[in-house]
Amino acid sequence: MRKSGGIFDLDSLNLKIERIEKKTAEPDFWNRENSQETLKELNILKKLIEEYEKISGMNEDVSVMIEFIEAGDDSFEKELDDKIDTVTEEIQNFKTKLLLDEKYDSNNAILTINAGAGGTEACDWTEMLYRMYDRWSNRKDFKVEVLDSLSGEEAGIKSITLNIKGSYAYGYLKGEKGVHRLVRISPFDSNGKRHTSFTAVNVVPEIDDDVEVNIRPEDLKVDTYRASGAGGQHVNTTDSAVRITHIPTNTVVTCQKERSQLKNKETAMKILKSRLFEIELEKREKEMENIKGTESKIEWGSQIRSYVFQPYKMVKDHRTKAEEGNVDKVMDGDIDSFINEYLKFYKN
Repeated sequence: MRKSGGIFDLDSLNLKIERIEKKTAEPDFWNRENSQETLKELNILKKLIEEYEKISGMNEDVSVMIEFIEAGDDSFEKELDDKIDTVTEEIQNFKTKLLLDEKYDSNNAILTINAGAGGTEACDWTEMLYRMYDRWSNRKDFKVEVLDSLSGEEAGIKSITLNIKGSYAYGYLKGEKGVHRLVRISPFDSNGKRHTSFTAVNVVPEIDDDVEVNIRPEDLKVDTYRASGAGGQHVNTTDSAVRITHIPTNTVVTCQKERSQLKNKETAMKILKSRLFEIELEKREKEMENIKGTESKIEWGSQIRSYVFQPYKMVKDHRTKAEEGNVDKVMDGDIDSFINEYLKFYKN
């Protein structure tokens, strides 16, 4: 990282902040439609500088320790090794964040996982992916809220929708959108045969309340039903779960996380707003496949990543060619290497 030019131009960033702050001081600033968006951009830029200064301070600490060691004080050697590891990780995270410069990258993410071909095995795979993203979110200190979940008939999850809340959650996760393929000896097959299962992941940015999305009441069909738990058992005696269908686009969203039907409807509308906003983005930017990509069947040939448990262990991203032999580590939420490689691939 350099203060001027290169991967991070501190001088240009400070000038940009200065220009935005001048805008916010103008008398009519708060009357403008994009005032909230401008403030959000300002906060993001300031946080980048704070992170840069934090890393610079850590680098200075490393330099001081090296000077002590060179002067004959070996007591800093262990601390130096730990500090270098920490600084290296912080620099990598910072470089990744610099790739997240699109309009909605800093937003929370709404992530949906749907079981595809493979029956019970696919439902179990869906639950495994949910656990993977949940563990990854915990590593990032992100909050995960389950908005809706449908259990499999025998085991696992047919579908689940999560609201992942944290700085740049959507930017990090947007490359996870696509079909994920599992190859393993199925625990549900008494003959011990190898099975291939598919699950689709979709990711959209959570849209702020100040973003206008035109949803006409007459275009909506709202159904209510009883929330269900594991095995399809009803966990509520009232029809608190909500399903909303946007008729013109045939977009269906559901929510059953609250006991209150009103709260579930509010959450479902928020998901619908994000989904419709994504559709609108597609219309405006059809040439950019990475906004959503074409809908694929959840089956062979359409996967973005394969997770092979048998006959060997390997996770491979078919877009970036990134690989990881430690499957357990990946399933425990360590997917940053795949995220970083995708973001670099996406930029290029």
